[in-house]
Amino acid sequence: MENSNNHLDVENKSERSETVDLNDNTLQVDISDALSEREKVKFTVHTKTTLKDFVKQDFSVVRQHEEFIWLHDRFEENESYAGYIIPPPPPRPDFDSSREKLQKLGEGEGSMIEYLATFKKTVAMHEVFLCKLANHPIFRADTNFRVFLEYEQDLSVRGKNKKEKLETFLRSFSKTTDEILLGSTQKDVDEFFDKEKNFLLDYHSLLKDATLRADKMTKAHKDVADHFIKISSCLLEMATADTNQLERFATKSSDIFEKARKIENRVSTDEDLKLSDTLRYYMRDTTAAKNLLYRRLRCLADYELLARPSPG
Repeated sequence: MENSNNHLDVENKSERSETVDLNDNTLQVDISDALSEREKVKFTVHTKTTLKDFVKQDFSVVRQHEEFIWLHDRFEENESYAGYIIPPPPPRPDFDSSREKLQKLGEGEGSMIEYLATFKKTVAMHEVFLCKLANHPIFRADTNFRVFLEYEQDLSVRGKNKKEKLETFLRSFSKTTDEILLGSTQKDVDEFFDKEKNFLLDYHSLLKDATLRADKMTKAHKDVADHFIKISSCLLEMATADTNQLERFATKSSDIFEKARKIENRVSTDEDLKLSDTLRYYMRDTTAAKNLLYRRLRCLADYELLARPSPG
């Protein structure tokens, strides 16, 4: 009896798994170039494919962030994909931060490194989103995805106005409240999904805590760098005000603190790019998986409500 149960478990797991060929090169998507302008970033999306659904085998289009969000929304609003984990949308480029860093470029190499790292991070997040869609056996055949990759003109996607933003916020708030209520009252009939939900909730909570701690560590390195430059400036002022033997000592000490500032800036940039952003990447992925399980609980709740016999 025990062997038959084990055999059944293996069959169930095999039914839920999908084989994905990691060496599949029939559809390759990357961002070959990106141009940062005052209020937007233009991404050059390059596609190589052998699929017959496309007119060409090698082509490129220019897309903006709003068009990436439009594509994500098309997947999320399509009921046919309700049973799949939809890749999370790329975060919006931080234009205010980018402009501030550009204005500081004259202060030295550290500002340039920090700006380039931020820009590289923005491009990478948008590219990862497209690669996940291109590697998915179902999503890659979506009509909207093909339009996004192939249509050479502007998609004429506008950003949301204030009313639409408010409606989105209210829907998000309602969804969060509903999700909390479902999580506490709705019991999943399948033990597998119930365990997955509990694991994801714990995992997401740990990731969130680790991200906050990583951000604090990065900020601490930036604060140290800011203090180093203040000390360096004060020592340089002392050197120019004093012409005796203290001048040479103060000048050398100022140079040491300036070098230390550059090191701290580099460390904080690397931590932000390689640690904090990696944690945020997994946070967005676990959120997408949680959304899938939420949709499942919502369907179960609706089904049980319809199946419940009416009184009298």
